[in-house]
Amino acid sequence: MSDARRDKRDRIEPLRLRIGRHRDEVFALGRRTRQVVLFAAATGAVTGLGVAGFEWVTRDALFDNLGTWPLALQVVAPLAGLALAATSLRWLARRASPATADDYIRNFHEPGTRLDLRPVPGRLAASIATLGLGGAMGYEGPSIYLGASVGSALQRRFSRQFSREDAKVLLVAGAAAGVSAIFKAPATGLVFALEVPFQEDFARRMLLPAGIASAVSYVVFVALAGTSPLFAVSGAPPFDLRDLGGAVLLGIICGVGARTFTMALVRAKHLAGGVHPVVRVAAAGAILVGLAVLANAVFGRPLTLGAGYDNLTWAFDPHRAVALVLLLLLMRAVATVATVAGGGVGGLFIPLVIEGALVGRAIGGLFRTAASGSNFFPLVGVSAFLGAGYRVPLAGVVFAAEATGRPGFIVPGLIAAMVAQLFMGRASASPYQVAARAGHLERRFALPVTAALRTDVPTMPPDTTLGEFFWQHLIGNREKAVAVVDGARYLGVMRIEELQAVSQEAWTTEAVADHMRTDFPTIKPDVLVRDALTAMEEADVDLLPVVSDQAFVGVVTTHEILELDEILGRAGEEE
Repeated sequence: MSDARRDKRDRIEPLRLRIGRHRDEVFALGRRTRQVVLFAAATGAVTGLGVAGFEWVTRDALFDNLGTWPLALQVVAPLAGLALAATSLRWLARRASPATADDYIRNFHEPGTRLDLRPVPGRLAASIATLGLGGAMGYEGPSIYLGASVGSALQRRFSRQFSREDAKVLLVAGAAAGVSAIFKAPATGLVFALEVPFQEDFARRMLLPAGIASAVSYVVFVALAGTSPLFAVSGAPPFDLRDLGGAVLLGIICGVGARTFTMALVRAKHLAGGVHPVVRVAAAGAILVGLAVLANAVFGRPLTLGAGYDNLTWAFDPHRAVALVLLLLLMRAVATVATVAGGGVGGLFIPLVIEGALVGRAIGGLFRTAASGSNFFPLVGVSAFLGAGYRVPLAGVVFAAEATGRPGFIVPGLIAAMVAQLFMGRASASPYQVAARAGHLERRFALPVTAALRTDVPTMPPDTTLGEFFWQHLIGNREKAVAVVDGARYLGVMRIEELQAVSQEAWTTEAVADHMRTDFPTIKPDVLVRDALTAMEEADVDLLPVVSDQAFVGVVTTHEILELDEILGRAGEEE
């Protein structure tokens, strides 16, 4: 073989190998994409069937029949529902919290952790009891939780078919499918599932599978329940610049109102977890009974019971007095907060929708335009209040258009929703939302300090001489700072800085106990890396002893934090 041909072969062969390797990678990616889409479709189908069954039991079999009961039984039904929910959470769900949609958001932000499926039957039973017997929450929370559980279960069963980058893909797809089915709104399901984990960002690499699951779930659900919109709204009212100005004002009011309402909900969630079940159920149940009696006296029926779809029908009537609208607004808010504080299991999406519709209905009375006598302001209020309360402005706008079948409200709804965001601050209906997707460094900050903990560090007893500290630790182990312990009890830290302050002649006779730092900052094992770095910066040190009940556990250093390689290796799981 000539030298020219040999040189040509040597140049072409590496190129051929690279092409072959990339071709294999492309084919593998294509196969994985098809598999993910198929599993997403399966998640959507199962979720659609599950949500249809859940709604039939909760709404058709229980709540709709509740209206035929004697009034005395209707008003006490929520108390019984909270009691049954507490029992289900305690015994069937193994003392699980009432969280449903919150559990989806929380698990989304936990790399390498699957959604715990053991509480699913108990939480669903608790939600059926809460909502079917008149608790003032929504059906979408359990639907999201059901869909996320279905997706997580499928991904766990077929985990070998998914890459590390796809770690949460069916969790998100299932959540989208749950919203899509219960609201008959596939676009809302898709946008909400991608938007709700973050306040200012979206879940990435989830669009296609979440969209497939949402569409399939919708088709399955409407095949059983019909395609009629969730809320019947007629007409497409015209609006002018004055109405757009009203949308801005409505956005401001909804932003302030949603912030107040969500803060009350977050406090109610904390209260539900810190009060004995008997006390919280009795107190919350008594409030719900009183509200139902008052609503029946004022409005002719107990409008504070249930998810509140009938509240929207009531509010859409342009002849309602503004004072009555405001009264119902307040009573529904109190009913929802009381249900949450009582440990009720349900969603907060629809309560936010109802509050927004009632605010919009009240504000619409201030404007004497063609739009003020229509459903224009209530639906704009829905977009603004929901978008602000859950920090999902796009989902709020899409929902108002999709659930009513009237897309003409998108532009004013978007204006109001964006204005409302400006008045929310960092408040949210879910405490598990984060502001935005974190980079590698920010993710380390949110880890427990145990991820960077060194437990195999040398220590020394308090009677160690300064000379022994110098030769054994500074020279032998190259440790510039060493913890001083008496058995397991932490006493302080001896550093090279303290040694330099003592004359070398005294090193053989003086002990480290006489020169160690006893005021050196320490941290507990349950703090975050972020807190450890803050303590280091304030004390101007690069090492912190980790102490639990005066017992020495180990140390954390800036060097260990910067070398969290295993965390960086998992960083792609949420990208």
